[in-house]
Amino acid sequence: MNATTLTVAIETLDAEATEAAIPALTDILRDCVANGASVGFMDWNTSADYERFWRDAAASVASGQVILLAARNDDGIVGTAQLHLIGKPNQPHRAEIAKVLVHSRARRQGIGEALMQRAEAIAREKGRDLLVLDTDEHGAARRLYNRLGWTEAGTIPRFALMPGGADCGSTFFYKDLR
Repeated sequence: MNATTLTVAIETLDAEATEAAIPALTDILRDCVANGASVGFMDWNTSADYERFWRDAAASVASGQVILLAARNDDGIVGTAQLHLIGKPNQPHRAEIAKVLVHSRARRQGIGEALMQRAEAIAREKGRDLLVLDTDEHGAARRLYNRLGWTEAGTIPRFALMPGGADCGSTFFYKDLR
């Protein structure tokens, strides 16, 4: 990071804070999709679709199924990540990382790495020592996950679509925190 990098704080949002942050979270999601991220949405999705997604996320936060992280700098919320706590009786040790998103204006400042490190720390605090995630097989996030010590389990071709409709393979990763 260089001298122009802004200070970033990683916060855990409760349901009320998530609701209050919906405009910023919607902007991040819209920006990521507009810049080609395969994150469950298409070019034709609307702000209402993104807002509905975040309202559902707030409900999942309220129920304790999801821990929502927000990266905040002097510009406000510029990134987010989710830690999904698996509730199955035979998987009390496992969690999933999802929707690691950083606004294009705030990339290459270590925000994604800070979000991932905080998510891993919370997973440990919650007794989760096996984490999984998936990402676009050609996306820049693969380099981040490899650098952070995640292990590639493999790629499933045509697992999803890119926002414009092209096929997108998904690469699955895991990290053993023991």
